[in-house]
Amino acid sequence: RLFAEDTHAARVYKGEAWLFLGVANSDALLYDDEFQAAKEKFPDNFRIDYALSREQENKKGGKMYIQDKVEEYADEVFDKLSNGAHIYFCGLKGMMPGITDMLQG
Repeated sequence: RLFAEDTHAARVYKGEAWLFLGVANSDALLYDDEFQAAKEKFPDNFRIDYALSREQENKKGGKMYIQDKVEEYADEVFDKLSNGAHIYFCGLKGMMPGITDMLQG
């Protein structure tokens, strides 16, 4: 909600929030209007990438999942983590083995 509400925290935020959002189809994108508005209003602070498992393919020709989308940006993601960035995942616990494997790989 940081980018959608006019709060003191939103006004003083100077970092970058990078959202990797995974859903089956583009018609199931949650809060997309708000995310696009935030991306337009805060281009230096908000970034979004989608993993659409029924519409996109990963580099191996399979379904595109969050771990595949993060892996596309692995160098940048790991550089940010090495420099103090934090990473949070939310969703079904069944997705974590694939994400963990990608992060350790």
